[in-house]
Amino acid sequence: MTRTTRAWLLSDAPQTRRQARLGALYQGWLTFRANRLAMVGLAILVLLVLVAGFAPWIAPQNPYAQNLAQRLQPPSAQHWLGTDALGRDILSRLIFGSRITLFIVGTVALIAPVIGLFVGTVAGFAGGWVDQVLMRITDIFLAFPKLILALAFVAALGPGIGNAVLALAITSWPPYARLARAETLTIRRADYIAAARLQGAGPLRLLIGHVWPLCVSSLIVRVALDMAGIILSAAGLGFLGLGAQPPMPEWGAMISDGRSYILDFWWVAAMPGLAIFVVSLAFNLLGDGLRDVLDPRGGRE
Repeated sequence: MTRTTRAWLLSDAPQTRRQARLGALYQGWLTFRANRLAMVGLAILVLLVLVAGFAPWIAPQNPYAQNLAQRLQPPSAQHWLGTDALGRDILSRLIFGSRITLFIVGTVALIAPVIGLFVGTVAGFAGGWVDQVLMRITDIFLAFPKLILALAFVAALGPGIGNAVLALAITSWPPYARLARAETLTIRRADYIAAARLQGAGPLRLLIGHVWPLCVSSLIVRVALDMAGIILSAAGLGFLGLGAQPPMPEWGAMISDGRSYILDFWWVAAMPGLAIFVVSLAFNLLGDGLRDVLDPRGGRE
């Protein structure tokens, strides 16, 4: 980037709306880049996306191919992370399992915050009995541990990766609703809201055009910090046999397959557990960096 472009982006007196937006994005990137741990988390997640996208070309072997003659082999030059009880290459299964992890994370991140944003902003903006009804429903969901409630939904819907994702999305929205409601209560009586109402803006236009944009930044930070919990919950469902079904290489199911051999053949369960740990840590580091950038109250104290 040339000095002229950098000076244009960092100008204290932007001439156009486009310059102001690009300048804000660039300043946010500089703040994020200054957090080295956040950059480490971003690098890990970018690597995860690349691995998932190029899995068929990166995986050294077929993740579903069984070879009982090679079962429970320790890490070696032929099998970098060893093999499982059916002789399948663990590294290849981890690589293809990253696709399932991203599918779970992406789907839940698209469904749960949207539901929470809608419920929370409507409750906070409308007030009265609408607020009471929506928040009591939210309280009912919050009264149960998320994983227990997800287990109940999956048990009712049936095991499978689709039902597990749906159950996680249904049980993950209440915290976002609480956050969105709190943000809405602080801005619903602001002067610019009153001005927009005097100009003829209806409730729906006020929500979409003025309330939702101010709630999005807080939700993004919360979503990034919650991704680790979602991955662990999905792994828990897979471990219990209620998530992805065999022979899908889901990381939680792989840990479940290796629990019987954990003392003698530690790598069968340890390798997918290490993958879950690294990805969960990456999301936490990313969320911490996004909080520094997007939190209007200044991130860390």
